[in-house]
Amino acid sequence: MDLDGPREGSPKRATNPRPNTFGGALTLKHFRVLGIAAALGATLAACSGSNHNGQQSSSTTTTTTTTSASAAPGAKTIGVSIQDSEAQFYQSMEAGMQAEAAKDGYKVTFVDANRDSSKQQSQVEDFISKKVDAIVLTPADSQAIGSAIAEANNANIPVFTADIASTSKQGKVISHIASNNVQGGAQAAMLMCKATGGSGSVAIIDQPEVTSVQDRVKGFKAALAQNCPNVKIVADVDAGGTRDKANSDMGDILQRNKDIKGVFGVNDDSALGAMTAVRAAGLSGIAIVGYDAQTEARTAIKNGTMYGDVLQHPDQIGKLTIDAIQSYFAGKKVPARVDVPVGTYTKANAK
Repeated sequence: MDLDGPREGSPKRATNPRPNTFGGALTLKHFRVLGIAAALGATLAACSGSNHNGQQSSSTTTTTTTTSASAAPGAKTIGVSIQDSEAQFYQSMEAGMQAEAAKDGYKVTFVDANRDSSKQQSQVEDFISKKVDAIVLTPADSQAIGSAIAEANNANIPVFTADIASTSKQGKVISHIASNNVQGGAQAAMLMCKATGGSGSVAIIDQPEVTSVQDRVKGFKAALAQNCPNVKIVADVDAGGTRDKANSDMGDILQRNKDIKGVFGVNDDSALGAMTAVRAAGLSGIAIVGYDAQTEARTAIKNGTMYGDVLQHPDQIGKLTIDAIQSYFAGKKVPARVDVPVGTYTKANAK
């Protein structure tokens, strides 16, 4: 996202494919009239959705259960709490998990934490009460998640993290599966070096509360300092991984820094929000580098309104998370960390 932006934090992925399911209620009432051979039926359908910023309406159902066709009664169950199921990245990650879980015959329940650590805590407690066999978390807050993990540990339920790690001293995680985000941040820096010609002022649209973003920014700053020291970071703001906040913050940055030449958005939502602000200001020549390379960002890169993106593989993160759980169930040794390589996406890729 991230976030994430996010990624992990990301503009709230308004165009996201990370699988998010919205509930609908369907009621069929049959009215029968004596003496009439034909039956008349009436159907009322109600569905909920999300707005362009990924905000859910009050009627949105945030729980999705996926059971593989081969799942038998008593099959292993996995509870998954996603930081933000509206994000395209997490939708892709969920899809990878669903496909792999189906192969193993697991029943998987996905719930959306909506970037709320208190809500995520309650979701973990609900998983515990339902006696799931394993829990997967993409923490809404890397530090606050520790108490929830500890509760699962006390209930003897193994916990795995995907994309975003826990930094809390509380609780034990069996394995963390994620992109190599330090490497990804360094690749974003190299894109920025090329886009700016190796000099000028740039900004970071950040989301420092999550570990994956911390690693991205760490890699970005280190690679800039080493490879193009004449590129100076003049602003580093926390937009929470959301598109609206990134748009607003980028507008403020542009007011204070008239000569800015580039911006690094720590997820696609952040980058696309920044892009919107740049376009609204009527500016050109500002290189925007994102992180995730989801569909909308790829389109912006193809059209030339973004310069490039770090390419993650969220479906592989999802697949490898289920593989780690399967290995744990089989009694095999599971690595504490599984790194998934990243790449870059530019207009050359779009062609």
